[in-house]
Amino acid sequence: MNNSDNLIARLEAMLFASGDPVEADRLADILEVDIESVTKMLGYLGAMYDERSSGLMLIRVDGKYQLCTREEYAEDVRKLLEVKKNTPLSNAAFEVLAIVAYNKTVTRSFIEQVRGVDCSGPVASLVQKGLIEEKGRLDLPGRPLVYGTTDRFLRCFSLNSLDDLPDLPKTDEVDSISKDGSQTSLFDADNSAEKILKPNEDSDDNGEED
Repeated sequence: MNNSDNLIARLEAMLFASGDPVEADRLADILEVDIESVTKMLGYLGAMYDERSSGLMLIRVDGKYQLCTREEYAEDVRKLLEVKKNTPLSNAAFEVLAIVAYNKTVTRSFIEQVRGVDCSGPVASLVQKGLIEEKGRLDLPGRPLVYGTTDRFLRCFSLNSLDDLPDLPKTDEVDSISKDGSQTSLFDADNSAEKILKPNEDSDDNGEED
């Protein structure tokens, strides 16, 4: 792979992983190239998707770039997301949900700092299920998204408000875990997030989406 192909591949990977529109100058900074070069590569990438009739396309939104699916495949994507919506929460999703709930509003980077692993999948799943939602952006470089729980979350777990959440494990345990870089979670085998956050068994959701 030559240098140009490598840069385009890196550009594609970043756009795919981001999910949100990204500024061209931000992409240029990461790739360590000028804006003109990035703009040309973005044009090439978009043309490549069009030429091979890919299910993906590159769009420009308010001067930012984002990968998305083509409109003609919207029904297939919608059906897939409906199936995905009805799947039970994984342990990873429960952990992410607990972190968001107990911290009220958090960024994805904060969640990943707590868990020690990439959390883009669980976050996207929880957003799709309507249990967390975007609450805005921080006034920091990159304008990171802030996530918080929804009214649906409260209904699913029979809570009137986040103040009704059960207490976390003892404070010294949580403190020791937060100081231990080898830990990937605030919850151990005996105090899992799934046990702390118990879905309402009388609800139609039971930690799932309808």
